[in-house]
Amino acid sequence: MTSPEPEHPSSEQPAAEDATPLRVAVIGSGPAGVYAADALVRQRRVPVRVDIMDRLPTPYGLVRYGVAPDHTKIKGVALTLRRILEHPHVRFVGGVEFGADLTRADLARTHHAVVYATGASVDRRMGIPGEDLPGSLAATDFVNWYCGHPDNEWDRFALDAEEVAVVGAGNVALDVVRILAKTADELRHTDIPQAALEVLAQSRVRTIHVLARRGPLQAKFTAPELRDLLALPGADVVVRPDQVDIDPTEVGTDSAGRPELREVSRAARTNLRLLREQAGRAPEGRPRRVELHFWTRPEEILAGTAEGGAARVEGLRVEHTRLDADGRLEGTGKYSVLDVGMVLRSVGYAGVPLAGVPFDRGGHTVPHEAGRVLDAEGRAVPGDYVAGWIKRGATGVIGTNKSDAAGTVRALLEDAPRLREAVPDPVALERVLDERGLAHSDYEGWLRIDTAEAGHAEDLGRGERVKLRGWDAYRKALEEG
Repeated sequence: MTSPEPEHPSSEQPAAEDATPLRVAVIGSGPAGVYAADALVRQRRVPVRVDIMDRLPTPYGLVRYGVAPDHTKIKGVALTLRRILEHPHVRFVGGVEFGADLTRADLARTHHAVVYATGASVDRRMGIPGEDLPGSLAATDFVNWYCGHPDNEWDRFALDAEEVAVVGAGNVALDVVRILAKTADELRHTDIPQAALEVLAQSRVRTIHVLARRGPLQAKFTAPELRDLLALPGADVVVRPDQVDIDPTEVGTDSAGRPELREVSRAARTNLRLLREQAGRAPEGRPRRVELHFWTRPEEILAGTAEGGAARVEGLRVEHTRLDADGRLEGTGKYSVLDVGMVLRSVGYAGVPLAGVPFDRGGHTVPHEAGRVLDAEGRAVPGDYVAGWIKRGATGVIGTNKSDAAGTVRALLEDAPRLREAVPDPVALERVLDERGLAHSDYEGWLRIDTAEAGHAEDLGRGERVKLRGWDAYRKALEEG
């Protein structure tokens, strides 16, 4: 029988003198991890203490390193996450990498349970010839670059190609397109790193092709993202009328007039309406141009020769597609070539295996039942839980992680008595960190980085904050605070 959802009326933990607080380690400080901590400390059934661990000294995960800098409203969720991190029974432990610095065996000494909330951090590949040519890159790398992830290579993006292809029809793809299509002045008030802003100021990109293998009704981007793209002041967005000339009331019946199993969602209808309206507008001759290509899939990235004789992207061969009678994607045998000098693939995120944790390599997720991690035989691994994208795959929006985390926490709380029996006397995390000789940062350290970024923005005359450039800048902020 499923227990009721954790209550949320108060942040106070019950004063149970004879109860040892349930100590939970959360691996990953993005929305999934922080929402899991929130669900744990806001319920009133069991006293809990939560350590949120992250490899980086900065919290918030994809809210900080995945949300485009011009999406200031979405970034506002960081204020909610901040309040959770400041709860007296939540502790942020930064600069500690699970699997490298601490193992599951270490955490078995210090905590009753572990919640893995590491997200989906790598891109999926297209699997076509030429994908590894210079100039063919993952959109995740571009996102890391303009979001200021400390691991990124700052000189990787010169933006010296006049035409660029972005492969994918999700929200991340449209974020990438929007950043490429905007001017540096349009982004100056955001937190985009100064180094990235300077490259964008010199960008030679003039035409951006957006490729979707299927049609507008199957696109994964949301209406708000589409509206933001269509509202670009400095770019004409070109939609082919023939590709959006669809009557959604007729979609869902086969050639014999029989109903198909699928239905057209309200979101898809909204997207179609917006696209049809755009198709009716003539280009105005703006400085940049975004061309949407539905029913188009990449077949081969073509090689050319750059200055000095090195190979690089010189084109993208594509095949035009359609759905067969059973609704499956098929090629039409008709091909064309886009004269692009850069290709950014945005065809999905994938999770990566965690040391000592079961992993489904087909789905790129941790196998689970109701958030309880399952081993190869389908048995629950005692004390191990999972939340977020590493649990369900890279689907949903930021808010989806809240209900997802609550489900995992319900399972964890049901198991609380057994978890306490298994680890009756957990040792302090600091003791294990000291044994390993591991330096780590805390929430106060993050606030020093936060302050440094605000000061950096003031020095540059740019908005409320500007992301610091790389690990050296982070270390300097932590040392000088």
